[in-house]
Amino acid sequence: MNGNEQKVFSDMPVKSAVFKMAIPSVVSSLVLVIYNMADTFFVGQTNNAFQVAAVSFTNPIFVLFMAFTNLLGIGGSTAISIFLGGKNGIEAKRASSFCCYASLLLGAISGIIIIIFMDPILKLLGSSENTYQFSKDYLFYIALGAPFIFFTNTFGHTVRGEGGATASMVGGMIGTIVNIVLDPIFILTLNMGAAGAAIATVIGNIFGGLYYVYYLKVKSPSLTLSLKEFQILGKAAKRTVTLGIPAGINSALMSFSNIILNNKLVAYGDAPVAAMGVIIKVYLLIVFIHMGITNGIQPLLGYCFGAKNKDRFVKIFKFSGALTVIIGSFLTAVYIIFSREIIEFFISDKDVIFYGRDMLIATAISGPVLGILFLCINSLQAIDKPFLSTVISICRQGFIYIPLLYILDNTLGLTGINFTQAVADYTSIILSILLFKISINGLKH
Repeated sequence: MNGNEQKVFSDMPVKSAVFKMAIPSVVSSLVLVIYNMADTFFVGQTNNAFQVAAVSFTNPIFVLFMAFTNLLGIGGSTAISIFLGGKNGIEAKRASSFCCYASLLLGAISGIIIIIFMDPILKLLGSSENTYQFSKDYLFYIALGAPFIFFTNTFGHTVRGEGGATASMVGGMIGTIVNIVLDPIFILTLNMGAAGAAIATVIGNIFGGLYYVYYLKVKSPSLTLSLKEFQILGKAAKRTVTLGIPAGINSALMSFSNIILNNKLVAYGDAPVAAMGVIIKVYLLIVFIHMGITNGIQPLLGYCFGAKNKDRFVKIFKFSGALTVIIGSFLTAVYIIFSREIIEFFISDKDVIFYGRDMLIATAISGPVLGILFLCINSLQAIDKPFLSTVISICRQGFIYIPLLYILDNTLGLTGINFTQAVADYTSIILSILLFKISINGLKH
């Protein structure tokens, strides 16, 4: 870690340090949102609700990919910041090497499994007769590009562990720009539809990944891709996985709950499935901005913990929490006021718009305080409390969300399904605040 990065982590005023780390991270998150929205937008321009639904059905696979990359990337970023805070540069290098080769290996394994078991996977996802071939075409190309997707998204997080927030942003922007340029060419000009969206996504990830290789080889002061530093059972690997489990489980459960959600929605027709697919992508704007802020400041928190600076830790937590509430409240108001217009931007199908408007309003009402949930999860990881962080993640998308989905569907029908995520979010937020307060009170200065 060079002198400027040392200043950000230990000496810079809290507000300045938060903005220094959070802004590039938020931009990176917005880039990912645009990445996701671009596919939905351009596929929506085909005016084929079945193709939009097909992308929705395969979304859980992409979210599952993100579960692995969050486990490695966020776990690696947190481990690296703790190692650097404790002046242990060797283990920081080993953590980055582990993230590199583990991401490529897991990506290759995941892609092979998807291609071999394509039909049963699509059946599990709930794909209907109308959407099956579109879903298969999309998923095939995503599977081929899995190693690139894993590597790029892992290092979008990992480089922040040494203060490389700008590098994280640049890599994400490169991939997104390439994706947005290629989407209309493959989807509309070449008439490849959902398959074209997948191809554009993979190529975008390849270009983003090439930038991270350049950064790590030429620019990085603390990280490496050296195979010599790779230790699959070493201290750095174990700490990376342990600290990354909460983020990984949260995303994995999002994938699992999304599969259940799609299967529930199929009973109401393909239009609600397509509508929810749009809503999930749109709501990612709020979710990813919250995650951008909290992921961005996590290395600051991890460094404070490693350096035993509790006062600075608490100040960073409080300021970041206030920031998420202000931004989340504004975005939620926009979503509620312009709900119909937002859905119409993506697709002109009347049935999809009809279902989508109510879905967006119901989902968005947790937006103002959702950032507190992610802040508590990331803060618990930063203070080396991965078990408690994991508990919250499991509850939000698992123990709370899934039973609620069945209960509200059986009692309120489609309306109940629409409100499930918001109810699960508020319940999880209360739990996360309680667990964080208990944990932070037990820390020494």
